[in-house]
Formats: sequence, structure tokens, C-alpha cells
Amino acid sequence: MLKGKTIVLGVSGGIAAYKAAALCSKLAQAGADVRVIMTESATKFIAPLTFQTLSRHDVIVDTFDEKDASVVSHIDLADRADLVVVAPATANMIAKMAHGLADDMLSTTLLATTAPVMVAPAMNVHMYAHPAVLANMSTLAARGVLFVEPGTGQLACGYVGKGRLEEPEQIVKAIQRYFNDQELLRGKKVLVTAGGTVERIDPVRYLTNDSSGKMGFAIAEAAHLMGADVTLVMGKTSAMPPEGIRTVKVESTQQMLDAVVARLREMDVVVKAAAVADYRPVEQAEQKIKKKEEAMILQLVKNPDILQTIGSMKTSQFIIGFAAETENIDEYALDKLKRKNCDLLVANDVTQEGAGFGTDTNVVRIYDGSGLVEALPVMTKREVARQLLILTVQRMKKGERAN
Repeated sequence: MLKGKTIVLGVSGGIAAYKAAALCSKLAQAGADVRVIMTESATKFIAPLTFQTLSRHDVIVDTFDEKDASVVSHIDLADRADLVVVAPATANMIAKMAHGLADDMLSTTLLATTAPVMVAPAMNVHMYAHPAVLANMSTLAARGVLFVEPGTGQLACGYVGKGRLEEPEQIVKAIQRYFNDQELLRGKKVLVTAGGTVERIDPVRYLTNDSSGKMGFAIAEAAHLMGADVTLVMGKTSAMPPEGIRTVKVESTQQMLDAVVARLREMDVVVKAAAVADYRPVEQAEQKIKKKEEAMILQLVKNPDILQTIGSMKTSQFIIGFAAETENIDEYALDKLKRKNCDLLVANDVTQEGAGFGTDTNVVRIYDGSGLVEALPVMTKREVARQLLILTVQRMKKGERAN
């Protein structure tokens, strides 16, 4: 799976740098062409000669130590990489990446590459939980950087907690999974809706909901990483959409419906993850409504049902719906799936810890026409998205669709 792939391995300065040697060895054994860049700090923990021996290539530390006059090293490495892996990634290196600093060979190459980047953090438990580090990782994740989460256990500093570099075997599996995933939706067109819709009352007020857009964004990003041609139709969100994906911004439920219907015929998969407004005001005031009476009556009318519309229009498309519930999740989910002619329906109890609006995690149950297919525990929305799309690919290959 890794044969013929060029992996640039960036090693930054933490005690976990010794594990990077085992990672380098395992990647080379799996057939990858491994090119190692070390920070000056990393060389204090492990010698470059170790990586040179394991990779059979020169190890680059100094930005100005150009060994080949025909190329500029950091640009050459950035261009030839199929994947850049930073392991261990210290808090300092993560901060450099988030803020676009380029003051050493590794950070300069990271800024120059257009290849996907995978980061395996390693640091003290309190450093890993620091708001600045969390914000930097969130920034990188929004840009599409992949993460291999650290493990929990005894740290070199003496603390016990989360922050230990994941074992080399697991990082290799994550890399192999990345390359395998790239082909799952190759040649397919996927449309994802995300966020909440806005229904105007007047120029300064509107009806909406708490949807952040994070689940839809995670699905769009996962589909993109799996090789799909992705269109993201997004309403109001509190998160930033993933980079490198075609986006169509809308406001109201009607606008979102129009955007989806206009593109439906050419799609292979449609994932309706947006939380749209079910009702809109009968009238929208052209000017700001002034406060007059103690009570105000707002008359609402039902909005068109996007999922039901595309369910009735579908030909060969694989349709996935979402349902945010607060009770009777199985009953409501199955009813919605059948009424709206979905192939799969993903439901969650938004009152459950780790599954509410705006979180980075979710707890979902996936249904088809026969009932519950899979119940996923608390996991990141990115991992939920991946699991959902893998299930979709499997069903599409078998031709399993709603009647």
C-alpha cells in the first residue's frame, strides 16, 4: 500500500523523537520512500545518523545546508511528498504550523508543500490541554490537517495522562488507512449540506437554530479525502468550512433546496446534514419592526422539506439523511427514513453528552429500512464521517438502496 509513496517525516524536538526512528523503519519496510527532516532540537534527543541509516537518505536539519545545487531542498521535498508526517509534533511546532512561521527546515517545508499533512502530537498532559494548543490544533484541523491523537499513559515528565506519542505501529496504520481511503470515492460526485438556515423576520432579526455545521463539514472533508468531487451547500455556521472544497453559500431553506435540486441529477451521493428551519414567517418586514406592544404574534408557514423532496426525485443517487432528536430516537429515525425515502439515516440524541450542537464529537445511530445498522460510541465528527462514508461505499458496491 505504501510502495512508491514518498513520505516526508518531520521530527521535532521532544523525548518521543526516539519513537520516530521506529516509525521511519516501519515505513521504509512497508515500501515507502522516507525523507527525514529534523529540527535542531530533535538532534539533541537522537542523532541524524540513525534516520539516515534507516531511510537510506540524507537527513536534512539546516535550511542552508544545500547538498544538491540543482534543487532548493525544502521546495524539492515539499513537491515530491505524497504525505508529510510530523511525529512527534511538539507544541512549538504545532504553533508554527498554525501561524505560518518558517524559521527552520521543517516549518519551511510544511509551508511550501501542497501535500496532505498528518500530525502526531506529543507533549505534557497540561500542555496538550492548554487553550492555546487546542486552538492551534483546531486551526490546523480546519485547514484539513490530519491528526493521530496521542495516547494516554505514563509520560516522560512523570505525569500520567494524554500526551504520549501514539505507537509507531498505529501511526503506520493511520498512514496506510489514509492512502487506502483516497480511492474509496474516486470518480464519485458528492453533495453535502451543512449548517442551519436563516428565515428573516425583518432586516435585523431571523429564526435559526444552534447548528454549527461541524458534522456536515467533517463529511465533506472526509469525502474529499476519499477522492470524491465534493460540493458543499452551507447555511449559517459557527465553524469554518474545510479548505479546497467547492462551496455554495445560502441563507434560507428555500435557497438551500434550490441549490440542492439544481445539482441533484449529477450527484452520486447526497448527504443532507444541514439543520434547516422547518417554518418561516408568513411575511418578512422590509424595515426593522419597532417595539410597540407587550406581546407580538408571529405567524409562521411550513418550509419545503429538502430531504423529502430529493428522496422523491432521486434516480440512482444514494441519499443519507440526519435526524437530531431528544427522545424516542429509534422510532422517529425509522419513520423519517421511510417517509423521506433515504438509503441511510443518521440520528443522534442532542441531549446526550458529546452529541450536542457545536461539539467536536458525536454519538450516532445509523439506520436503513430494516432498522438499526450500527451504533457508534462517542467519537470525533471526523471519525463519524469516515465510518459513515465507508458504510456508504460498501452499500453502493452491493447495490443496497431504499426501495
